[in-house]
Amino acid sequence: MTLRWGYGTNGLTDLRLDDALALLADLGYDGVGLTLDHMHLDPLLPDLAARTRQVARALDRYGLKATVETGARYVLDPRRKHGPSLLDPDPDARAARGRLLVRAVQVAADLGAHAAHCFSGITPAGTDRDTAWKRLSGELAPLLEAATGAGVPLAVEPEPGHLLATLDDFHHLRGLLGSPDALGLTLDIGHCQCLEPASPADCVRAAAPWLRHVQIEDMRRGVHEHLPFGDGEIDFPPVLDALADTGYQGLVVVELPRHSHAGPEQAARSLPFLRAAARGGSS
Repeated sequence: MTLRWGYGTNGLTDLRLDDALALLADLGYDGVGLTLDHMHLDPLLPDLAARTRQVARALDRYGLKATVETGARYVLDPRRKHGPSLLDPDPDARAARGRLLVRAVQVAADLGAHAAHCFSGITPAGTDRDTAWKRLSGELAPLLEAATGAGVPLAVEPEPGHLLATLDDFHHLRGLLGSPDALGLTLDIGHCQCLEPASPADCVRAAAPWLRHVQIEDMRRGVHEHLPFGDGEIDFPPVLDALADTGYQGLVVVELPRHSHAGPEQAARSLPFLRAAARGGSS
C-alpha cells in the first residue's frame, strides 16, 4: 500500500491558503490537512458554503485531497486557547464548539475530505472525570448524527493533557456512545511516542480498525512538543510499514503548528524524509 502524504495548514499560517496549496502541489504532496481558522477558510464568516466551493476548486486545480482539522487555537475565543471546549461547564459554550464542529463536518463533505477531526479538550478545573465524560459523550451524539448524514467520519484525536488523551480513552468513549460507525480515530504518531505505553508502530496496528486520519511529526518520550523529523526519538520506518500494512487510505499529514515561521522550508524537508522512511530509511 502506497501512503499518501499531506501537510497541515496550521504549519503554514503565514501563507495565503491558495499560496499554501500551490506550494504543497509543487513539492509533490498528495493533500492538505486544512485547519479552519481566521487566515484559512474562516468558519465563522458569512458565505462559508461559497468560500468552501472556491477552496474545492483550488484543491481540484492543484490535484490535492483534504482532511478538515479543527485545532485552531483562538477561532472561537480570542482569549482562551482552544476555548470553549466540549467539556465547558457552560452549556451555551459547549454548544458553540458543537456548532463549529458541525460546520467542519459540512465543509469536509463539500470538499470531499476523507474525515473531519476533533478533540475533547482539557477537563475544566472543578469538574470530575465522570461529569466530563458525560458532557463529551452528550455533545458528540448530535455531531455523530451530522457526520453520518454527511457521509464523513468524525475522527477524534487523543491529545496529551486532554480528557481523551490515549487510545484507551478513545475506546472508553466508544463504549459510552455504543460504538457508532461514524466515530473514528485521529492517530498522531508523535503523541504515541510521547504518551502511549506501546511503541508508535504497535499503536498503529492496535488502532487500525478505527483509523480515519493520521498526523505525523517527531517527538520525544514524555514531552509534548511537535518536532521536525530527525529532532526527536521516533524510528519512522517501522511506523510507516505498520501504517501501510493496515491498508489505511487517508492522508498522513505533517503536523508542525509551531513552525509556521519556516513553513515552506519544513514542508520541503518533510516529504523527502517521509518518502525515504517509507522505503526503509534508504535515501
